[in-house]
Amino acid sequence: MATTAELWTAARERALPGPWGRREYLREGAYALLICVPGGLMALADPTGPLGAAPIGLAAAALYLLRRGLPTATLLIAATAVGAFGGFIPVLAAASWSAGYRIARARTLVAACIGTLVLSTAVGFCYNVDELPVRGLIGINLAIFLLLVVLPAVFGRYRAQRRTLLTTLQERNDQLLRERAMIAHQARLRERHRIAQDMHDSLGHQLALISVHTGALEVDRSLTDRQREAVAVLRQAAVTAMRELRETVGLLRDENAIGAAGSKGVAGTAGDTGVAGGVEAIERLTDASRAAGTAVALTRSGEIRPLAAATGHAAYRIVQEALTNAHKHAPTAPIDVALRYEPDALLVEVVNGPSRAPAPGPVVSGGQGLTGLRERARLLGGMVHSGPTTEGGFRLAGVLPYEGSGRAPADDPDLPEAPPPAPRVRRSPALGCAVVVGLVSIAFLALLGFGGYMLVESSNNATLEREVYDSLEVGQPEDAIRSRLPSGSEFMTSEYKKKGPEVPSGASCLWFTAGEQSSEPASEYVNRLCFRDGVLIEKVHYRA
Repeated sequence: MATTAELWTAARERALPGPWGRREYLREGAYALLICVPGGLMALADPTGPLGAAPIGLAAAALYLLRRGLPTATLLIAATAVGAFGGFIPVLAAASWSAGYRIARARTLVAACIGTLVLSTAVGFCYNVDELPVRGLIGINLAIFLLLVVLPAVFGRYRAQRRTLLTTLQERNDQLLRERAMIAHQARLRERHRIAQDMHDSLGHQLALISVHTGALEVDRSLTDRQREAVAVLRQAAVTAMRELRETVGLLRDENAIGAAGSKGVAGTAGDTGVAGGVEAIERLTDASRAAGTAVALTRSGEIRPLAAATGHAAYRIVQEALTNAHKHAPTAPIDVALRYEPDALLVEVVNGPSRAPAPGPVVSGGQGLTGLRERARLLGGMVHSGPTTEGGFRLAGVLPYEGSGRAPADDPDLPEAPPPAPRVRRSPALGCAVVVGLVSIAFLALLGFGGYMLVESSNNATLEREVYDSLEVGQPEDAIRSRLPSGSEFMTSEYKKKGPEVPSGASCLWFTAGEQSSEPASEYVNRLCFRDGVLIEKVHYRA
C-alpha cells in the first residue's frame, strides 16, 4: 500500500511534470509573473477592488503553473473564475492554448471548450453585480469564448499536430536511412564476392602460369647464374603476388573480415590482415629491385619509432607504387628511397633520376595508383605529393602522422551516403486549422458587429428627448405617458438607480438618459419619471 509521501510525490509529478532544471524554473517563473501582474491589475476593476488584486494574481499564476499537468482541469477552473473575476482572463488564454496543445483526443478538447462556455456563462448569471441584461451577458461570454478559448486552443492544437508530424517524418527518415545503409551494405557484399570471383579466375590463372614457367626456367641448365638469379626473383615475385591475391580474395569473401575492416577503416584493413608488410618490408622491396638490375639506395634518418599497422602499410604502399612506376617509366634510372622520422610524422620519399633508355615496350597503367595512395594517406590524416624533378626525374613523397587513427572520415566513399536533411514542413497552418480560424474570426466579427448594433439600439431606447420630457405633466395617466416613452434599457440605466434624488414612497420609476452633453467629466444628465396609482407623480431632471 502506497504511503502518504509516495502519494504526494505522484500527485506532484502529475500536476507539475518534469524535467525541471534551471532553464525551466526561470522560464516558468517569468511566464507566471507575466500572468500574475496583468491579472492583478485587471482585478482592480472587479468588485473586490485592491484587496482582491494580490490573491487573484497569485491564483492566476498558480493555475498557469498547473496547465501542463492538468490542462483540462486548469481550463475549466479558469473559465469558472473568469465568470466572476476579470483578473483570470490572461490565464484563461494560456490555459486554452495549453489544452489545445496537450489534450490528445479532439472530443475531449471540444467538450472542455464547451464546458468553459457553460461554466463562465452560469457563473456570470450568478455573479451579475452590474445587472447586465441576459442578451448582453451571453454576448460577452460568447465573445470571450471565441477570442480567448477557441482561437488559442486551435493554434495550440495546430502546433501539437505539427510537432507530431515533424517527429513522425524524422523517425521515418531515420528508418529509410537505416534501410538504405543495409541495402548499400548488401550491394557492397555482392560486389565484393563478384570481384573476388573474377580475381580468382583471371589473375590467379595468370600468376599460376608465371610461377610454373619461371620454376621451369630456374632449373634450365642452359641459363647462366645471372639469368637464374633473375628468374628466381621473378618466381619469388609471382609467389608473393599469388599469396597476396589469395589473402585479398579471402578478405573480400569473408563477411566477418569485411565487417572488421569497415569498423577499423579502409587504411587499417590491409595492414591488419597481413596482405603486405610495414616499413620493415620496404628493404625487401629495394632488394628485389636491386636484384632486377636497378640501382636502389635506401636511407633512414631520425629516431626510429614503432608505427601503427595502418601507417606502416601506407609507407610500404608508397614505396611499392614509386618503385613500380620507376620500373615502368624509367627502367634504368637510379632510385633513392628515404625514410625520415620527423618529430610528428614519417616522411617517405622516393626519387628516381631520368631514364637512360626508353621503356622496352608500351607502358600499361591504370592511372589509379597515385589516387589510391592519396586517399590512403588522407584517411590517416596525411598527404601525398608527386611530380617531376628539375633533373628530369620523378619524385613521390608522403607525410604520414604518427597519430593517424586509420578511420575513414564522414565523406569516405566506402561508407553509406551522408543522411540527407530531414524533410522540412511548411510553416503555414494546415487547411483544417485555417478553416477553423477563418470561421471563428468571421463569427467573432459578426458578434462584434451585432454587439455594436445592440449597443446603439440600447442607447436609443434609453434616451428620452428633451421635447418629450418637457411635454409631460404631473397628473397625466401612466398609460398615456408610457405610450410616448422609448422602451428603455436596463443595461444603460442600471447605475442611475443608485444616484440622484430619493425615490418617492410607494412609487415605481423609470430612468432615461437626457441626451445632453454634460460640462463635467464622468457625468451626464438623467430624466426620471415616477408613477403611483396609475398617474405621473414626479418628473426629475438631474445630473449623475
